[in-house]
Amino acid sequence: MSLSPSPSRALTAAEVEAFGREIDAVRERVEAEVGERDARYIRRVHAAVRYTEAAGRGLLFLGLFPPFWLLGTLLLGLSKILENMELGHNVMHGQYDWMNDPQFNGKTYEWDIVGTSDNWRHTHNFKHHTYTNIKGMDDDIGYGLLRLFPEQRWRPFYLFQPFFSVIFALLFQWGVAIQNLRIGRLFAGRMSKGEFREAASPVARKAGRQLLKDYVLFPLVAGPFFLPVLLGNVVANGIRNVWTWLIIFCGHFTANAEVFPKSVLRNETRGHWYLRQIRGSSNLKGGRLMHILSGNLSFQIEHHLFPDLPAYRYAQVAPEIRDICQRYGVHYNTGSLWRQFGQVCWRIVRYAFPSKYVPVERRQLVVSEEAS
Repeated sequence: MSLSPSPSRALTAAEVEAFGREIDAVRERVEAEVGERDARYIRRVHAAVRYTEAAGRGLLFLGLFPPFWLLGTLLLGLSKILENMELGHNVMHGQYDWMNDPQFNGKTYEWDIVGTSDNWRHTHNFKHHTYTNIKGMDDDIGYGLLRLFPEQRWRPFYLFQPFFSVIFALLFQWGVAIQNLRIGRLFAGRMSKGEFREAASPVARKAGRQLLKDYVLFPLVAGPFFLPVLLGNVVANGIRNVWTWLIIFCGHFTANAEVFPKSVLRNETRGHWYLRQIRGSSNLKGGRLMHILSGNLSFQIEHHLFPDLPAYRYAQVAPEIRDICQRYGVHYNTGSLWRQFGQVCWRIVRYAFPSKYVPVERRQLVVSEEAS
């Protein structure tokens, strides 16, 4: 498995500019088409979230009977996945702000996980999507816990990352919740306890409400079926956590995904930005159901190019983006879920052990100025 050099060829400055114009043209055409069909779609997703949640919770109230418990847990897990991926994630990217419907407003939507939407809008919507795969600026690179690239210096702590990765997947919503707290700065003495308490208060309030809802309120309402309902909620949250972790890790940590130094931001044009998004992302091949359940993040490349366009449209534009990439010699990273997952697992295991450190500066968005 080769991680270096880049599978993309160097582009000249003129090619980068032309590349950016072609991507812009795709966006402009899709923007002009967005309308009632997209509104109808997200309203249906919203309804599906509510119906599956009601059905799942209702069946769990009869959870002493194993078939009801199993079906109720799966439906509740499905509802949480849809809410997290296709509804919450995409609405909070502002993909449906144009509808002027308060329940689909990306600036005010609050999703059904322990992490606050405001923190996510900062760590993900702003930092991750602005500084995608730039070491030291995109906190999603290993989430401060894992070494996934040879450009990260090895430390003995990483020997345990295959074990940590399993725990992280099972509790992924908690990782998202505390990502913005920068707990490492507290332990390193670079953040006061007062500053930490101020940052942690909203997270604690949101987590408390979520824990109360899933692990106290609904089990108590079930009366004698307290334990089956409690266990069903635990498993449903776990299903959602693992699926979300799987989709996100397969979207950025496959074999040919690249990281970049901060220097790529100097004089970065729109075309360079598009190149960085593509070279840092990975798609997943699959059917319509998988695309819906992944919030269309199976089209991670298109999502990073157009994070504020309805994700429902990514399948439509993906062939055009792939064609543009092929014509310019830009690697379009795609594969089946299991193929991409295998590469993620390989990274987690391989870089748990010492390897030759590769200075991140070698990972440039190479542009052959001489040839322009």
